[in-house]
Formats: sequence, structure tokens, C-alpha cells
Amino acid sequence: MPFVQNRRRKLLPLLGPAFVAAVAYVDPGNVAANISAGATYSYMLVWVLVLANAMAVIVQYQSAKLGLVTGRSLPELIGDRLTKRRRIAFWIQAEIIAAATDLAEIIGGAIALQLLFGLPLLAGGIIVGAVSMVLLVFQNEKRQHQFEAVVVALLAIITFGFLSGLFFAPPSASGVLSGLVPRFSDTNSVLIAASMLGATVMPHAIYLHSSLVNHKFSHKNRDLPHLLRATKTDVVFALVVAGLVNIALLLLAASALGGQTGTDSIEGAHAAIEAALGHGVGVVFAIGLLASGLASTSVGAYAGSEIMDGLLHIEVPLWLRRLITLIPALIVLWVYPSPSWALVVSQVALSFGIPFAIVPLTRYTSDRELMGKYSDALPMKIVMGVISTLIICLNLALVYLTFKGVAV
Repeated sequence: MPFVQNRRRKLLPLLGPAFVAAVAYVDPGNVAANISAGATYSYMLVWVLVLANAMAVIVQYQSAKLGLVTGRSLPELIGDRLTKRRRIAFWIQAEIIAAATDLAEIIGGAIALQLLFGLPLLAGGIIVGAVSMVLLVFQNEKRQHQFEAVVVALLAIITFGFLSGLFFAPPSASGVLSGLVPRFSDTNSVLIAASMLGATVMPHAIYLHSSLVNHKFSHKNRDLPHLLRATKTDVVFALVVAGLVNIALLLLAASALGGQTGTDSIEGAHAAIEAALGHGVGVVFAIGLLASGLASTSVGAYAGSEIMDGLLHIEVPLWLRRLITLIPALIVLWVYPSPSWALVVSQVALSFGIPFAIVPLTRYTSDRELMGKYSDALPMKIVMGVISTLIICLNLALVYLTFKGVAV
């Protein structure tokens, strides 16, 4: 027992970066996609989330490993290998992706405030943006632990908010087991699966994780094998939590909303949850959604700052960047009274950005000159190659089907 307790004392201070990155996997866009999947196809697409979470564990660990071994972030390594013109072009697409992610997160938080307090969406967006600025005060190298603590607290609220409904509408055990069998029922189910699986691995989370580990640990005089083992634990724990939240959303929608019309949006799902499970469960769900918007938009702003710093070597105050990226979301909330479509648009934008993050990651972690003895062995090279190919193909399919006008 003393040995186990001693190992825990050594391990716990090393955890945290993966929980910050994991917030990207429980943002309002994921909430909308998973509820739509469960409400429309019941338990059939559970296997998609299980597969997506397994891939996310591998990809996020690879990003963290790259940062720990090289002492540099993925954006920095990419920037070193590009000409100035290409570096600027790469930065533009990465920033567009980060802004698209931020759009969905601000809108999700605004919808939550409207559900909780009846606030106009524009007012809710302003409040979410302002609170996220306050949260970013905690984010710098000296306050890394404080920022992690805040994000982990929000993640706990998200988890409770989205899992609590299962106690009132327990899923069918046979339905869950049947959902683990890979299958589709029609073209629309393929599209939903593509949006769930292809958009699970977020580009900004890949960029950010390689930075987070280096902000937490000094590159000098550190036990790299021990840090890599601790990081593996960190990633597995964090992504399992995120995976459980996503699966819980699908199961809740399948058990409480299955077959109902008008539940394929966050607002519609919330109304149906309240009607089926009571006002209290609806409030807890909305609180979870609000925590999701606040946490994910803060992490998104942080990721955008790291991308700019790594690629252009320009440091912009986080509050200023938060203010700039807030403007497009507020315009959408002002112009469109029902902006749920922006969640779909943001996922399509993410689809374009994923290859730019995952392909360099796959290449760099297998580069023996860069990674030394920690470069990927052949089995991991194959796994990363398969994951990269699968995600890229699914995202291309998502973009194609979206522009073909196939309705989800």
C-alpha cells in the first residue's frame, strides 16, 4: 500500500495537460452531433464513438510525445520546415479552423444561457465571451496548474450535467450491446457517422497538446521515460472521461428521445428532455452545455495563440485574441435568430483543417532523426497511417455530402 500511495503522489502532479485538450472532445458541436445520432438512430452508432475515442487516445498521446521528446510544439516544428510564404498560408488556415471551432463554442454557450435564463442569444454570446476572457487570465506558464484546475472543474460539471439524465432514463443493455456492432442503415446514417468520427479529432487539440506538456514541464533535467508513462496515463484517463460523456449523450438521446421529431438540435433536444425527464434534468443538462461552451472556448482561444506563436513567432495577448475571435460569433448571433446551422458549418470547416495537423504529426513522430529512440515503431506507424487515412477520407466524404445537400 505505501508503494502504491507513493506512486500516486509522484503521478498526480504530472496529470493535467490531456484534460485541457480533452475539452475539445466535449464541445457544443459534439453535443449536437451525438444527440442527433441517438435521437435519429437510437443505439446503432455507439460503435462510432467507441472507435473515435480509441483513435483520439492514440493521436493525443502522439502529440504530447512529440512535444515532450523535442521540447517544441507541433506548430513550431511545422513552421521551421516551411518557407515564409507557406508558413503564413499554413497559419491562415489554422487560424480559420480555430475561429470556426470558437464559433460553435460561443453559440453553444449562448444557447445554454437562453435555455437557463431566457437571455437573447446575442447577450448570451457576450457573457460567454467575457467569462472566457476571465478564465484566460489563469493561462500562462506560471499559472498552468491553476488553468488546468479550472478546466478540470468545468469538465467535471460537463460530465455530471450530461451523465445525470441516464439515471432517469437508463439505456437498454441489449440496445447498447447491439450498437457496438458496426453497421449503417441508410445514406444519412453514413453522413452522421462521418461527422461524429471524422470531426472527433480536433485540429486545435492536436496543436495545443504538444504545447501544453512543455508549458507544464521544463525541458531541462527531466526524466523523459517517466514523463511519457505519466502522459500516457493522463491521456487515457482524460479521453475516457470525454468518451463517456459523448457516449452518454448518445445513450440519453436514444433512451429518452428516440424516434421523436424536432430533437436533432440542442434546443429541441433540451425541450424533449424536459418533457420526458422533468425540468430539473433539463436544467442540469443546460448547465453542462454552458460549462462545455465556457471551457472549450477558453481552450480554443489558447490553442489559437499557441498556433500563432509557433508558426509566426508572434505573441498576442490572449485577451486580445479572445476579443478578435469573439466578433464573428457575435455577428452570427445578431444576424441569425436561430444559428444552429453554424454548428454544422463549423464542423465542415474543421474537416478541411484536420489533414494539416494529423499528417505532419504522423510524419514527425516516425522521424528517427527528430525523435531518436522514441520514434514510432512499425506497428505504430501503421496505426497512425490508418488513422490518418480514415479521418481524411471520412472528412472528405463529410464535405462532399454536405455540399451535395444531403440533410442530416
